[in-house]
Amino acid sequence: MVRSLGPLQSGHVVIIGGGPGGTACALALQRMVAELGREIRITVVEGKQFVGEMHYNQCVGVLSPPLPELLWNHLGVKFPYELYRNAISQYVIHTALEQITLTDKTQHSIALRRVQYDAFMLETVKNRGITVIPARAMDLEFHDEHVVVYTDNSPFEADVIVGAFGMDDGSSAMFNRLTPYRPPHALSSIVTKYHPSPEDMKTFGTSIHAFLPANPKIEFGGVTPKGNHLTINIAGSDVDADLMIAFLNQSEVRAVLPNFNGDIEFDPLELQFYKGRFPRSLARGYYGDRFVLVGDAAGLVRAFKGKGVTSAVLTGIRAAETILKYGISEQAFYNHYCSLNKDITQDLPYGQVMRHFTIFLAHYRLLDPVLRAAKHNPQLQSALFDAVSAHAPYRQVIQQSLHPGIILAVLKAMINKK
Repeated sequence: MVRSLGPLQSGHVVIIGGGPGGTACALALQRMVAELGREIRITVVEGKQFVGEMHYNQCVGVLSPPLPELLWNHLGVKFPYELYRNAISQYVIHTALEQITLTDKTQHSIALRRVQYDAFMLETVKNRGITVIPARAMDLEFHDEHVVVYTDNSPFEADVIVGAFGMDDGSSAMFNRLTPYRPPHALSSIVTKYHPSPEDMKTFGTSIHAFLPANPKIEFGGVTPKGNHLTINIAGSDVDADLMIAFLNQSEVRAVLPNFNGDIEFDPLELQFYKGRFPRSLARGYYGDRFVLVGDAAGLVRAFKGKGVTSAVLTGIRAAETILKYGISEQAFYNHYCSLNKDITQDLPYGQVMRHFTIFLAHYRLLDPVLRAAKHNPQLQSALFDAVSAHAPYRQVIQQSLHPGIILAVLKAMINKK
């Protein structure tokens, strides 16, 4: 007899991926299972080793509100403030000719090393008695009554699978082959670390410097203080090491980096580059009978600028709620999981509009008058801050930007270049 695809009353949930989405889903499941008085096993399958920082995560590691509240209110986890490197107080936006400093007047974002955060969350999962298998999922078999999960350790059966594998190519290909899942379109990124002297780091301060180059291949770049070093990243449809070198040699970037503002060409051998990807669209088929995907794997992130950790935690919690309260069928995920995530999915089109419009303005050097206008227009400053900090949805940012006073201020700045 086929087991019910309704709310899971007993059985086994397997989560593929032990990052922010996977650990949040595991902890939320455990908490709700205890409240509901059910007997459900939870297993997290994670092949990476976070402890000891043997794995480098390409995420810049700036965690935005309301993540600490999410962890405490929904998972009973105190945010690991002891891991933080900097509280980000300001964002400085740069174009080739202009720059503006925007101050965070509310709750600051937190800069930390992502691999340390991931290690903390996975250790929390283990400490609460949830099984963690140090292995990679190699294959799946979907049956009417269960799913078989094959790993490079041992196989086991599950009632439902949660895919929390981020942009991992192997897991993505596995779901692509076996289900209607099609991965989200992605931007590529190059990340490196630069270690100035302690004095230079102190002088640099706690501001993130965001760059919007005229080069159409680089959609944005950033320099983020992380305690004893600066994390430097660029993103675009297909960025590579040569584009990172070109970015580092731009005068406005060199002016920000300590000891990089001379006439000597940048030596690429001085730094190690890491390449990664993050989604820029919603995945197709990211749920079905006995499976659901969360976070980056589903493309459930804030369009254009990510905010991936907070979105992963949110969607992990929402997947757990759907599994236990509504069901593990495709219909249950469509009716409830998708509905819960409308705050993310309904903002994606606005984020794509903002992305393409920003690329257009940068390419034709029209962002210079925007920054000049913002220096004298608090409303435009607020819109720019929300756009770069991920503190507000893009729909709100666009609505703010279309205010007649802002449009008039930008037009005046285009005429008057002083």
